Amino acid sequence: MKWALSLTVMTAAILTAADRDEKKAPLMGVYDIVSGEMDGKPIPAEEIRGSKTTITADAITSTDKDRKEFFACSYKLDTKTKPWVISMVSTSPKKEKSEGIVQLDGETLKLCYAMPGVQRPTTFSTKKGQHCFVLKRVKELKSK
Repeated sequence: MKWALSLTVMTAAILTAADRDEKKAPLMGVYDIVSGEMDGKPIPAEEIRGSKTTITADAITSTDKDRKEFFACSYKLDTKTKPWVISMVSTSPKKEKSEGIVQLDGETLKLCYAMPGVQRPTTFSTKKGQHCFVLKRVKELKSK
């Protein structure tokens, strides 16, 4: 699942370690992955259907439709810019750095990022080496 790693790396960028409470970390929650784009092409819906991303104050994890974890990362978020700027470091399956942008509009979260060695995106669409995802917050958080 090439896109799964991409999604998780991007999602990892969502929160900053400095933002430890819900007031400062408005992105905390569980999200359904609604759609995705990689290298300028849409990811087929059947490939992402049922996948979820959980964002806490200090961790990002993504699971597939069977709830098998496929990615985890740490992140830093700069909310002083529009859109927000994200720096991520994946912790699983392998350590990689990535740069991206984030936009929160109500319960919808847009994440777009570049793979290592590719320039950070400036819009919520992709070029070669860039990935974007749209996530929808689940109203009720479920514990594991």
